[in-house]
Parts: sequence; C-alpha cells; structure tokens
Amino acid sequence: MAKRSKIETEQTINNIMEEALKQLLNLGYDSMSYTTLSQATGISRTGISHHFPHKANFLMRLDPQICRLFQDELDFTSLATLEDSWVRSLQQPTSRMVLRLFFSLCGDLSREVVQFKAVDLAKEKAYEAFGADGEKLISVLLGQSAVLLLSLPTQVQAA
Repeated sequence: MAKRSKIETEQTINNIMEEALKQLLNLGYDSMSYTTLSQATGISRTGISHHFPHKANFLMRLDPQICRLFQDELDFTSLATLEDSWVRSLQQPTSRMVLRLFFSLCGDLSREVVQFKAVDLAKEKAYEAFGADGEKLISVLLGQSAVLLLSLPTQVQAA
C-alpha cells in the first residue's frame, strides 16, 4: 500500500473536521458519530478514528472555531448592546446549537470533554469590558437561554 502524502493527510483531516463541525452544529454532540461522519465523508470509520481516536478530540480541535462563531454574534460595546446581541443571536441556528452543545456538555461530568470555551470566553470578555456586571449579565443570559431552548420544539432548535 502506498504511503499517503502529508498534503493528502491534511486534506483528509480537513474534510473530517468540516463535516464534524457541520454535524456538531446541526445534529449535536450526541448524534454525531463515527458512522455519520463516515457516511458523509466517504472515509472509513477506522480512518476517522485513526486521526481522532476519541469523540472528544473533535471538540478540542473545533473549540476555537466554535468560539469564533459564537463570539462573532455578540457586541460588547455596552451592557445593553451585549444583551441585545445575545438575544438576537438566539434567532440564529448556529448560536442556538452552540448553546445547546454547551448545555449538553456541561451537564454531563462523565464525558471526556475538557474544552469547550465559547461561553466561558464570552463571560471573560464581558468581565474585562464591564467588570462583575458583565459577568453577571452573561450568567443571567445563560439561564434565560437554557429556559428558552428547553421550551422550543426540537425542529425549531435544530432549524
């Protein structure tokens, strides 16, 4: 069997990562699997697990990108604009899925997920900009978001 070039290996990894991001944001962490990734990419489950031995590896690699997707929706100009931008972001499917992902991961301590910083970084940025009031606002918005996401029908959450 011929050895693959570094470029081919990078292309394979990028292909897997693109699909993993799509599935994390559309299906969620629990529904994404090596099988769903394999079916979507045409790469064998063994090939995928060679590059990503644990499902948590996807989150670790995608964490910065997911953080950017979430942070780009928020406006830290003032406490009022932060709150307004957070509320508006909940109308965006990507932001809703990032928050659903956050809630599903932080609620299960048995997972091997050690990274997922989208909300933590928002809280840090709010604290830097507005002190304790900013950090408190993010906590309040998180609570409101959890209630909202729980009350939405499943098809609206994933839309």
